[in-house]
Order: sequence, then structure tokens, then C-alpha cells
Amino acid sequence: MWGLSLVALAIGLATLRTIEKPTLVQQSLAAALGVVLAVGLSARIGAHVLLGATLALIVGVGAVLTQWPPLLGGAAFGTGVLAACLGVLATRPAMTFRGVVFEVVVALLVATVGGLGVVGFSVGIDTERFAYGVLSLAFLATVAMVYRLGGGLYGLGGRGLILGAGALALLVVVLVYTAALTRYGSPELVLRVDAAQDWTREYLGGVPHPVEVLVGIPALAWGVSMRARRRQGWWVCAFGTAATAHVVSDLLGGGTALSSTLAALYGLVLGLLLGFAVIRLERVLTGRSSRAEKDVVQREEPGRMRPLH
Repeated sequence: MWGLSLVALAIGLATLRTIEKPTLVQQSLAAALGVVLAVGLSARIGAHVLLGATLALIVGVGAVLTQWPPLLGGAAFGTGVLAACLGVLATRPAMTFRGVVFEVVVALLVATVGGLGVVGFSVGIDTERFAYGVLSLAFLATVAMVYRLGGGLYGLGGRGLILGAGALALLVVVLVYTAALTRYGSPELVLRVDAAQDWTREYLGGVPHPVEVLVGIPALAWGVSMRARRRQGWWVCAFGTAATAHVVSDLLGGGTALSSTLAALYGLVLGLLLGFAVIRLERVLTGRSSRAEKDVVQREEPGRMRPLH
């Protein structure tokens, strides 16, 4: 029932983007989607489903009935954070590269549905601030939720702490550099970057986002692969919110559906290539061969629609 509701609301919101429609209908579907996402995330982490659904319902109904822009913006923001977190937590361990690809696609599809809900609230939002806000809160919330799943900080060990700190530093550097380039970069450099993006958009149809390619998707790929052997892979998966949060915010950019789809596809391919390279490098450094990997018993986790703990 939950899955059917999610698919039905996604189809409804996607359809309403292409036809003449009353704004109230679209906002109502977006509010309903927020409730469904809250139910899914609450159930997945083993929290009180009724409480999560009630809070989402109050916020969504209040925003639609009052049409107060700050409340509509808050409802859109909450829907984006829920989708970004659920996209990561909906994944399962994967031993094979094919399984890794499938799990990354599942995470991005959930985030895309959340993006339809964000756009459905039809409220003016500062796209850049919204994207950074969703990423920050979704990352912190996901880290808090996977704390037990990943065995706590003690379970990371020295190497895990170094890897986590390095991934966090890379995420911060990419975000800060991207923001600084657009605001404080020299006119010549900004012009060259804009020209490269225009060329890519004209001849390839879309521009992949660097945070998604360099951090988010590789982290998801490596994380679900690591979780097949040990639960500490959840800590790596938490950085996957860099991809799901960007997908949630991407539809606010005003681009066409085709350009957004192509950009997501390019980002997926490039991110997976980098993720597979990291997985192979880890196997080489730890001395694990492909034949040895086949003999490893896959670590089990609850089903995709069941509580993780």
C-alpha cells in the first residue's frame, strides 16, 4: 500500500507539471507525498509511524490551507529532507556491481519523487540556499539515524575515522569551491566555466553536478558494497545524501525535464565509474581477490520495506 501510494502520487505530480492545473490540487498532492515519505522513513528507522505521519500531515495541511509562503517553503523543505534521507536508508547491501547499480538507482528514484513534491508546493524558493539547507540537514539527520546501524563511532576504527574525515573534507571543499567560484571568482574564470556548461548543455543536453559525481554517488556505491560484508558501510552511505539531496533540489533549477534527466544520467554514470574504482582500490589495498569475494557470505539486513532495527 505504501509503495502504491508513493508511485501514484509521483505519477500525479509528474502529470500535473505538464498540463493546466489548479495550484491547490498540486499542493495537496505534494502535502500527501510528504505524509507518505514521513511514514516510510519512520517505519524504516523503527520510529513511531503515527507520530511522523501526524506531524507531516499538520504541516502539509496547514501550508495548503493558509497559503502562507514561509509555511509552504517549510513544507517543501521538510519534504526534500525526508526524501533525501529515505533515498539513502531505502538501499540494501549489494555484493555485485549490478546490485550496486540497482541500489544507487533506487536511492535516486526516491529522491526524484521527493523533488516532484518540493516543486508541487509551488512556492518561491531561493534554489541555492534550499539546496545547501537540504544537504546539510539531510546529512546530519542521516548520520544520526545510522549511528546505531553502523556500530557507533567505536565501530569505525582508526582507518574508518580517517576515511570519514577525508570524505567530509572533500564534501566541504567541493561545496565551498563551487559557491566561491560563482560569487568571488574572477570574471574570466566564471566566464570560462559558464561557457563550458553552456557547451555541455547544448551538445550533451545536461550538466552533471560535481558534488553528486565526486562524493554522493561514489559514496552510495561504495557504502552498499561495504554493507554486504560489515555494517560500518552505513557510515559511507551517509555521504550519499550529497547525491539524493541534489536530486531533490534539481527540479527547482527551472531546467526542462529532458535536461534534468540527462544531467542525472551523466552524473550517475560518472559517479558509478568513480565508485567502482574506489571499490576496486579498496579490494587491492585489503588484499581481497574477486574469487575470495565470491566465497564471502553476504551480510543480511531487513527487507527494503521493513524496519532496520
